[in-house]
Amino acid sequence: MADDSFVQKGAAANLAVPFEGEPQDFYFLLLPKATMLPVAAAIEPLRIANQVTGTRLYRWYIMTEDGQPLHCSNGMVITPDTPLQPLPSDSLGFVCAGVEPHNAASDVTLNWLRRESRFGRSIGGICTGAFALAQSGLIKNHKFTLHWENQPGFLESYPNLEPSPNIFEISGPLMTCGGGNAATDMMLHLIEERHGKQLAIIVADMCLHVRSGGQAAPQKSNYAVAIGSRNQRLLNALQLMQESIEEPLSIGELCDRLDISRRQLERLFSRYLNQSPMHVYFDMRLSHAFALMNETSMSVTEIALASGFNSATHFSRQFKRKFGASPHFFRKGWS
Repeated sequence: MADDSFVQKGAAANLAVPFEGEPQDFYFLLLPKATMLPVAAAIEPLRIANQVTGTRLYRWYIMTEDGQPLHCSNGMVITPDTPLQPLPSDSLGFVCAGVEPHNAASDVTLNWLRRESRFGRSIGGICTGAFALAQSGLIKNHKFTLHWENQPGFLESYPNLEPSPNIFEISGPLMTCGGGNAATDMMLHLIEERHGKQLAIIVADMCLHVRSGGQAAPQKSNYAVAIGSRNQRLLNALQLMQESIEEPLSIGELCDRLDISRRQLERLFSRYLNQSPMHVYFDMRLSHAFALMNETSMSVTEIALASGFNSATHFSRQFKRKFGASPHFFRKGWS
């Protein structure tokens, strides 16, 4: 048994895995305000794989651009193992971001990503790391994803790159996940590919983690789960609203497309959501604006238009009503 910090004793479960050779190295580059949960969720399966096999299958290292401690989104400080450095062959590199990802990666980081990709390294993004991957030009035609909350802002910044709704995507040398426990699912997939399904199952059990069923699993509960109803007409109405944010439909247009009377539509929303259809629709648009405010550098006027408001003044007034601060003061508070 290897005697180092990468192999711990005392696992209740154990599995003999025939393995000879060097461990696979994982490097996690944390950007300012990175989200801690998905970083830990990515590392723990690697640690547990070593623990249950008593073998140094994996090693993992935390990097920051300059090697200095970094504040995560929850305020906790992470001390890295190393500053940015060239990745060894056969290692995997992940850029980990969190809140305010659109400007988290510096030119130094972007150049490092491009250089490692040119040398054939597999590169990934965790949570909102796809912003840095897009900025560095690494996504290209690969399938990719990022946290669902940040996807509207991403699409505004990169309209030609459409993220997947799935929890993780592995497309050639590019690996991305939506954050949170999706990072665990992605790591279990990589463990299974390298060391077999049985080890992946034991590691998932040790994490008390129910696997999603693969990368095609969606990040969000569908509308039926979210609202506790399988009424197809209501679900169709919510989906149509979500698809028509920038150019909102009138209630008459909604009814025409859904082939339903206004009275029937209002009864459905009152029964299941205790709100009118247009109130729900209005809140959808404001939530969309909230995401753009957080994740893009778009002006207030641009965000108003992208959320279906013809007047920036009207938008600002409604934004303040819902979120307690005007768009300008809200953004200033995040700076």
